[in-house]
Amino acid sequence: MLMTKQRRPAIRTLRGWAINVLNEAGAIRECEDHGWMQDRADPHARERAFDIARRDPPADVSPDAAAAAVRDVLDSIGDTCPECPFG
Repeated sequence: MLMTKQRRPAIRTLRGWAINVLNEAGAIRECEDHGWMQDRADPHARERAFDIARRDPPADVSPDAAAAAVRDVLDSIGDTCPECPFG
């Protein structure tokens, strides 16, 4: 039986790639009701995301630039959904 490795989805922007890395590492989650990204405030998951970014950056992106993209995404989101009544 032929087994293939699951491919990561094609990401069109560095920000999209960073969001995907953070999601895979468990550092962010999506609000179930509204779809907003939320920071899970898990330091271990954040560190995993930075490790992934440095170890396996997208083509033509330096490890430092990949880590900076992850940091930029984390800095741009909060830990509550702006549409949920009680966060």
